[in-house]
Amino acid sequence: MSDRCAFVFSEELLKYKFSNHHPFNQFRLKLTVDLLNKINALNPEQVFPPRMASEDELALIHDRNYIEAVKKAGQGMLPKEIAENYGLGTEDTPVFPNMHEASSLLVGGTLTAVDQVMSGQVLHALNLGGGLHHGFRGKASGFCIYNDSSVAIKYLQEKYKARVLYIDTDAHHGDGVQWSFYDDPNVCTLSIHETGRYLFPGTGNINERGQGAGYGYSFNIPVDAFTEDESFLEAYTQSIREVAAFFKPDVILTQNGADSHYYDPLTHLSATMKIYREIPRIAHEIAHQYCNGKWIAVGGGGYDIWRVVPRAWALIWLEMTENSNCYGELPADWVDSWQEESPVKLPREWDDPDNLYTPIPRKAEITEKNLLTLEKALYPIRNQQKKESM
Repeated sequence: MSDRCAFVFSEELLKYKFSNHHPFNQFRLKLTVDLLNKINALNPEQVFPPRMASEDELALIHDRNYIEAVKKAGQGMLPKEIAENYGLGTEDTPVFPNMHEASSLLVGGTLTAVDQVMSGQVLHALNLGGGLHHGFRGKASGFCIYNDSSVAIKYLQEKYKARVLYIDTDAHHGDGVQWSFYDDPNVCTLSIHETGRYLFPGTGNINERGQGAGYGYSFNIPVDAFTEDESFLEAYTQSIREVAAFFKPDVILTQNGADSHYYDPLTHLSATMKIYREIPRIAHEIAHQYCNGKWIAVGGGGYDIWRVVPRAWALIWLEMTENSNCYGELPADWVDSWQEESPVKLPREWDDPDNLYTPIPRKAEITEKNLLTLEKALYPIRNQQKKESM
């Protein structure tokens, strides 16, 4: 299987950088690649450099006036008051030099992954530099300038006439992708995220189901704060299986934010590395069950770049390539080479200890609440099945 997988990467992807102190830090890509290299899991022939997305490709989703604004902002030529109208120059999405070029490369990386899979060169492809799911047609939002997943889905539709199932397990709702295809019955979006009551962007409620011809093709499962592994995985496993059976996609695109972990500084969930083993495993299974293996995966959020993201993202690649070298101790040379630079003590093992945090007092209540949310989210599918069986 390993020779049928593509890993999209070059150090150029690290140029998407707001500042030294911004929480979105693409240095996590370098840490992940180094971890994979230290266990000899990444062959040079599997690595494909990202290309730059063209302006016409960006315009599949983004307004051309917005693209021009991003270009001018990155050259220091966009007045502050105009920039703010486009969501640029904010605390979340500051302006940085050559931001159009850096952002276009992230999008082009996901398009590279798409072409590798859809041309039949590989079965699975991974672009960890992508997953910027908050970008809108004419506005930057939530650390995201261009929305690579939305562009990639439109590209999949136009070039390959594909029905796409988009699965988002970032702790933040995949709002930009959902709204891009809210009225499109040929794109199904499924987002499992922390409830917007406490977390940006505040959307992703159960009743956001699509509109017009697209009604019934958007699924949201907002889990409660402090949700733990078992409850998160129940929501994910049930929903992905039932939604895939309902939609029967030609290809799946998974967004793999790694910010549901207990250590993540921006969210309030209590997951461990257990979910980051299961998320790609089940996605892999679904891809083979419905799509002849066609699976494109991107990165996303993840703000504990030392202890969480490298392990979580490495596990996606190890699942894709059916490499079982991901148990027990992490390579000592990886831990030792980065410990001095890391502001926190690095983990020594792939998995987290059982006593990672003190027990959550409301565990039973949270689990029950999430189960009810899941049932409500999947009610249309289950109700339709019930009618058909009568």
